[in-house]
Amino acid sequence: MNFKNGILAAAMAVAILPAHVQAAENPSVDTVLATVDGTKITLGNVIALRERLPQQYKQLPDDVLLKGIIDQLIQQTVLMNAMKANMDKKTKIGLENQERAFLAAEFLDRMSAREIPDKDLRAAYAAKYDSAIPEQEYNASHILVKTKAEAEDIIKQLKNGADFATLAKEKSTGPSGKRGGELGWFSKGMMVKPFETAVLNMGVGEISGPVKTQFGWHVIKLNEIRNKKQPTFEEERDTLAAELRQKAVDAEIARLTKAAKVTREKVDIDPKVIRDVSLLDK
Repeated sequence: MNFKNGILAAAMAVAILPAHVQAAENPSVDTVLATVDGTKITLGNVIALRERLPQQYKQLPDDVLLKGIIDQLIQQTVLMNAMKANMDKKTKIGLENQERAFLAAEFLDRMSAREIPDKDLRAAYAAKYDSAIPEQEYNASHILVKTKAEAEDIIKQLKNGADFATLAKEKSTGPSGKRGGELGWFSKGMMVKPFETAVLNMGVGEISGPVKTQFGWHVIKLNEIRNKKQPTFEEERDTLAAELRQKAVDAEIARLTKAAKVTREKVDIDPKVIRDVSLLDK
C-alpha cells in the first residue's frame, strides 16, 4: 500500500474529529492515539512519520494530516501483524536490512546535523585560501571549421592582417561565430581537453595553430588572463561546513569500524551467486 496515496485520500475526506472528542491534556510522544490488536500507535509515531513526508504533504492542514497518518499507521499495523504471522526467510532478511539501513541513516543524520564551530570554519578557510596560488581564468575567441585545411587558411589570413572577429562571423560554424568568436571567461576543466591544453600554452594576443576536437578544427585567440576572484568567508561558509561535517562523519565511521570486532569469513563463492534470488526462498 502506497503511503502517499493514503495521505492524499485522507486529504480529500472530511477529517474533523467529532465534537464530543475531548482534547488530550499535556500530550506526549507516549500519548496513545489508536490500538490495533494490542499494538499501540502513539503521537510519537505520528510525529516521526510526518517528519519523513515529502514537503508537499507536510503543507496539508494539520487536522487532515493527523487523520491521514493515523489511518495509514492503522492499516500498516494491520498488515504488519498479518505478515509477522507468516514471515518467510526472504522477509526476515529484508527486515534485517531495513533496520540496518534505517539506523545507519539516523546515525549519519545526527552526525551531519552537528554545528561546526566558527573557529573551525575560519581555520578551514585559511587553510584552503591563505597560501593557495590563485586560479587563473581565460578569455578567448575561436573560429571553428570542419577541416584542417580551412583552419590553416584562416591562420594565413590572420597573419596577413585579417580581423579575427570578422573572419569568425564569416567562417565559424560554432554558435559563437555571430559574436566574433568570443567565448567569454572560463577556467580549467570547462573546455574540452585539446582546446584547454592549447589555451594554457598560449600567451595573451597569440593565435594558435589548428586545434582538433570532437567538434572540428579550431583557430584560437587568447584575449586576456586574470586571477579568479577568491570567494569570501561568508560565501564559502556553507561549503566549508559541509566539508568539515563529511570529514567528521568519515573519521567517526573509521573509528567505529576500527574499534569493532570485524571478521571477514574466508568463503570461496562464485560472485555470480549474488544474482540468485531463489536462495532467499530456501
